Amino acid sequence: MILLRRALIILGLLCSNGAQAQRLPGGVRPEHYALTLTPDLAKARFTGSETIDIVLDAPANRISLNAAEIEFQSVRARVGDSIASSQIATVTLDPEKQQATFAFAKELPAGPITLEIAYTGILNDKLRGFYLSRTRQRAYGVTQFESTDARRAFPSFDEPALKATFNVSLVIEAGDTAISNTQPISDTPGPVAGKHTIAFATTPKMSTYLVAWLVGDFQCSEGKQDGIKIRACATPDKIAMTKFALDAAKWDLHYYNQYFGIRYPLAKLDLIAIPDFDAGAMENFGCITFRETDLLIDKKDDDLSARKQVAETIAHELSHQWFGDLVTPAWWNDIWLNEGFATWMESKATASWKPQWGVPDDDALDKEHTMDRDASSSTHAIRTRAETPAEIDELFDDITYGKAGAVIAMVEHWVGEEAFRKGLQAYLAAHAYGSATAEDLWDAETRASGFPVDRVMRSFVDQPGVPLVTLANAGAGVQALQRRFLIAGTSSVPSSAKQAWTIPLCFTGQPCTLLIPATSDAATNLPPLKSDANAESKGYYRTEYLPPLLEQVEGTASAGLSVAERISLVGDQWALVRAGQNDVGKFLNLVFTLKQDPSAKVMSLALSDVDTVESEIATEEDRRSIDAILRRNFSPVLAAMDKPRRESPDHAQLREALFEMLGHAHDPGVLADAETMTQRIFAKKKLADPTLADAAVALATTTGDAAMYDRLMKVASNTADPRLQQEAMNSLTRFESADMVAKTLDFALSNAVRSQDSSTLMAQMLERRQTQDQAWEYVQQHWPEILRKATSSSGARIVAAAGSFCTVERRDEVALFFRGHDAGTSPRALRQSLDRINECIHLRAAQEPALRSWLQQKSVSP
Repeated sequence: MILLRRALIILGLLCSNGAQAQRLPGGVRPEHYALTLTPDLAKARFTGSETIDIVLDAPANRISLNAAEIEFQSVRARVGDSIASSQIATVTLDPEKQQATFAFAKELPAGPITLEIAYTGILNDKLRGFYLSRTRQRAYGVTQFESTDARRAFPSFDEPALKATFNVSLVIEAGDTAISNTQPISDTPGPVAGKHTIAFATTPKMSTYLVAWLVGDFQCSEGKQDGIKIRACATPDKIAMTKFALDAAKWDLHYYNQYFGIRYPLAKLDLIAIPDFDAGAMENFGCITFRETDLLIDKKDDDLSARKQVAETIAHELSHQWFGDLVTPAWWNDIWLNEGFATWMESKATASWKPQWGVPDDDALDKEHTMDRDASSSTHAIRTRAETPAEIDELFDDITYGKAGAVIAMVEHWVGEEAFRKGLQAYLAAHAYGSATAEDLWDAETRASGFPVDRVMRSFVDQPGVPLVTLANAGAGVQALQRRFLIAGTSSVPSSAKQAWTIPLCFTGQPCTLLIPATSDAATNLPPLKSDANAESKGYYRTEYLPPLLEQVEGTASAGLSVAERISLVGDQWALVRAGQNDVGKFLNLVFTLKQDPSAKVMSLALSDVDTVESEIATEEDRRSIDAILRRNFSPVLAAMDKPRRESPDHAQLREALFEMLGHAHDPGVLADAETMTQRIFAKKKLADPTLADAAVALATTTGDAAMYDRLMKVASNTADPRLQQEAMNSLTRFESADMVAKTLDFALSNAVRSQDSSTLMAQMLERRQTQDQAWEYVQQHWPEILRKATSSSGARIVAAAGSFCTVERRDEVALFFRGHDAGTSPRALRQSLDRINECIHLRAAQEPALRSWLQQKSVSP
């Protein structure tokens, strides 16, 4: 499953509140499910008829399985084919554990048993289980089962290791169709007038959370790759937007068939866009579901970021057909085996398809944000204990996705691509259609490569946090010392938690060295440093260069370092500011040294850090001074950037980044251009430079008037293009007038906004310095309404966004409010948010004098 890209990642982490374990008692092995579902979309209910073929390990008169929001009509157990051997069960429900127990008067023998179950359920509005999705024309019945919501659609042994095969049949309205994991094998009228029954082929052996079905009038574009039929589907009004997705899926399927050495194991592959969908996408075996903005692209839309988002989401979900679907973690504590690998593979596949997009440099940028999150004391290890549904859901965060993917990329870079690939192929072949653990993977990689991959992976997977590698000149070489890197201002780590990692340390242009934990604090002697100590930014660690090494590295930044290495250098220097180990003035000097850097990604990282300086350290007077310095340094850079006839994607993104930054720095020329372009956009006139369209609207909205607001509100409320609608809603959150902020907050809670988007809009306004106070007051006053509209992830988004404050008063308010109002998250999620506020408070106190001194120096500089 992919989340709402990195900017909307859930920040909830493992709780430590003593929640009771909710695993099934064991002793029962499901082998096959036969499901017949009859949804009533008008009444938001469904009926189910189910048989489960199980094997009892020992005689028993009680069988427990998972069920939630299910009403049982009858339960019968049958031994063999004889009706005389059957028994009717008494059903006991445990809603807290989401379990049902079937009790039988006579003991059931060990061996094969068939359970026959009749039940009813609800089509909920929480975007989980079997639920309703709506357009203005009609309702659809769709599913989302990861991680523990299959039990809301059918009673099941809803744990990932309890794999089985499935036969699904759907009894639906005569005018509707259905899609499921496998291809349809029959479509027959009945069983009553006005209905027809679609039966699907038997699935491979798989986990319950990967089962899926959809009911409605979906339409599909079709293609074929390597003998596999591929469809990209949507509601009828959006079928024209599926072409790009179909092309991406065809490329990815062939790429993965070749890379993994195991052919895609199903006869068909469907990708379906759903109007109401809480996550970004879900890897159901053979039936991948998507939020519309993560699958659909208007053929006239040449927005590179939109195409990247769709391409990478599809690549992520298709890689899951092997990592996650074919081979599944034995338990959720190893969910990183799914998500970390899919995050890593999405980049490999997309970079192979579109090398001009610079995907490896995007990865370096993403890693910077992940390490920032991981530098808090309230982070968690990649592999973390989780027992309850809430604990399991909170593992789907940037550590499980971003950190795990970055660590995998580091190990591949160290052992070599081909050796690492052989290990993956061996792992998949050994555990196909079964389950596996982290040890299974790194043992396979150790055998294939001959490198101690197990030592490296164990140190990064089972320990929280980021290593800091400190380098200093020592004779003819350098010495390296490692310790855990922590952002200043967070709660302290226990003194017993001294950590060390086994780190592949790769200097640019030199062989890698394995930095092994020393028995003491003694430094490790290494060869001399020729350039950068994190080649291609593949290492998952922060680097601190002691003088004069720092001057040496910074001196080669423009000419001697790759884009990814320059990203790493900027990221490390800013991280050291946040940790209290670097001066903000020195960091700003580095930024202005790089002002001619030709990379949009280097510049976007540097400018985002300057934006943080303005929002978290500077006073209002300081901001005006910084803006003046930005205009003085970067206006000539933008002015010199002509738009070439054939502009590279990176060059276009660099112009856009500089244009938007200078607009926020109140450059009068840029602001005038933004206003003119926005008026042309609203008048549906062609722009001379469409690359700057999004930035122009973003700038114009901050001071936009009521007429502009109303135009955007009309688009946000009425357009049929899901991406254009999303962009319009995002634009509404940038207006700063108190009246317009109030209107946008009311809009977010209205029926005009889908529940998947409501909390995201409020979170965006909580995160912006200019609107956060008003948004926070609104959240507190309207909490009951927010909960009524909430999805399972809404609370986590709001709690995370509340971590954007930077004062003691607001910190205490946030703590008090969420300790008294349930947000559906754990105490650890709130602690993470409070840590972010404390980090900001500490950063401001520690660096404000240094910033003031730097500004005074710049004011007298020529």
